[in-house]
Amino acid sequence: MTFSSTIIVFSQSVSERSGDWSSHMCNIMGHLEELFTSTITRTFPEIDKPIVQIQVSKHADYQCNAAMTMAKTLKKNPREVGETVVKNFPEDPVISKLDLSGPGFINIYLDKEFLKQQVTNIVLQGVTPPPTKRRRVVVDFSSPNIAKEMHVGHLRSTIIGDSICHLLEFLGHDVLRLNHLGDWGTQFGMLIAHLKDEFPDFANNPPPISDLQAFYKASKKRFDEDEEFKKRAYEAVVKLQAHDPAHKKGWEEICEISKNEFQKVYDKLKIRITDRGESFYQSRMESLVKELTDAGLLQEDNGRMVMFGDGGEIPLTIVKSDGGFTYDTSDMACIKQRIEEEKGEWLIYVTDAGQSEHFKSFFACSKKAKIYDPAKVRVDHVQFGVVLGEDKKKFKTRSGDTVRLIDLLDEGCQRSEEKLKEKERDKVLSEEEFKKARDAVAYGCIKYADLCHDRTRDYIFSFDRMLDFRGNTAAYLLYALTRICSIARTAGVKKEDITEEAKKNPLVLEHEKEWKLARTLLKLPDVLVKLTEDLYMHPLCEFLYEVSSVFTEFYDNCYCVEKDQSGNIVKINYNRLILCEAVATVMEQCFAILGIETLEKM
Repeated sequence: MTFSSTIIVFSQSVSERSGDWSSHMCNIMGHLEELFTSTITRTFPEIDKPIVQIQVSKHADYQCNAAMTMAKTLKKNPREVGETVVKNFPEDPVISKLDLSGPGFINIYLDKEFLKQQVTNIVLQGVTPPPTKRRRVVVDFSSPNIAKEMHVGHLRSTIIGDSICHLLEFLGHDVLRLNHLGDWGTQFGMLIAHLKDEFPDFANNPPPISDLQAFYKASKKRFDEDEEFKKRAYEAVVKLQAHDPAHKKGWEEICEISKNEFQKVYDKLKIRITDRGESFYQSRMESLVKELTDAGLLQEDNGRMVMFGDGGEIPLTIVKSDGGFTYDTSDMACIKQRIEEEKGEWLIYVTDAGQSEHFKSFFACSKKAKIYDPAKVRVDHVQFGVVLGEDKKKFKTRSGDTVRLIDLLDEGCQRSEEKLKEKERDKVLSEEEFKKARDAVAYGCIKYADLCHDRTRDYIFSFDRMLDFRGNTAAYLLYALTRICSIARTAGVKKEDITEEAKKNPLVLEHEKEWKLARTLLKLPDVLVKLTEDLYMHPLCEFLYEVSSVFTEFYDNCYCVEKDQSGNIVKINYNRLILCEAVATVMEQCFAILGIETLEKM
């Protein structure tokens, strides 16, 4: 049995159809999946929850292979199934034509007027997010410990967490960025006792502690070696927990010194975050323990009170044998506060993969205690691998110490400056422009090198690789963006001129490389939607690199500004400048989501 090649052509203009996508970018693949799912459900009601996957096609713009999988259930020829789907497909502003190829592949061709309108809208409106249901999101990231310096181990949580916040904020969610500081516990007894010995007048004069790490080490040494000091340290803990004014003042001083040091890192990386330490949850922990006890969810284990969750292999220690609380207690109080008080609908924890078992148990216990209901609240543990040195071992200094984060950032600036001077950028940029370029490249490269990898894998930290102006690096992509922005500037065309041209005249796209570039730009909404599903950021980096690569193809084949042999401009192709502006706008938005500052000149 043979079938003719069924073709459905939609010939109406975009403005004549419903849903003209004028106010926001269309997530095309998601839209196509919805259309095919509804068409299949209507056409074949016997198919329960059809599985529809849309993919990019070599023969058309996109392709749907649902007919192949449905044919087995329907016991029909897949091409016949595909023909039936095509015949029953509704008119839609995104699609110009459907046809069949092979044994039943449905080829999808996008409407060119739709494509041109979407590209024009990027220039006129900027990158607009696809429609999203607004949710209250709490993101827990970075989370260093008071009295200890931020080190390379905090790098990934800080960078990944910040980029996730940028993504969700761009999509319209209400995001609370939380820094869960380790600012409570027995170690503060020894710190306060040491503080009282070293700076007796700390309550009236802020202690001049320039190196808090050294201060911590000195107090720890005394705690380990001096029994009398250890006794005073434990007494200090008791007084702190009883809110003794002098001890609380000492604790506040130590916390303030630490936060000021943390802020230096956050300022360099331009990261916004709200500090909320474990101390915030102390009274809530007491209430939580009573609730869990009253509900019969705790059981005694060698003097401890522990809790088992369904599916969690490791129990949580809710109360220690000495009556104190633990990180487990704190985490349980945290999730309760974030759901009940913050009204969190989506909670995200960004920590290393080594804590995965803890989070399994913690989430399981939260469900068992009826604090967290998966049907009402989404919870994600965003885990990541470790940072390795070029020797593929855990990243350390030459002396074997943990690398301080502030030192790493400073070295990045130094390396960036050397690289830019090597390329003689200091000779063409003003002093202010050069400093801005140095910082943007340094911090952008560090962030991008982290985010462009699958976060669950370890990655090798290499300044040489990060600062390479070739390949998929921030250095290359930032430079590529400045080159794109310079095209119109070199022609003497202002951004406002391009915008006015886009308003007045319909965009004309003729060359195949123009169409390819337009289609590539319009993949962004689908990439962003996909990021929210699994919170892996590297596909956005891959998209950014793809845009840059496709732009190079376009620029090599399509003259934007034509000059004569003397170098005088003889023609300015405004349609192509509009396309350049759309590319720059998309790239800038991608960088913004990644938390990377862009440059006009480099």
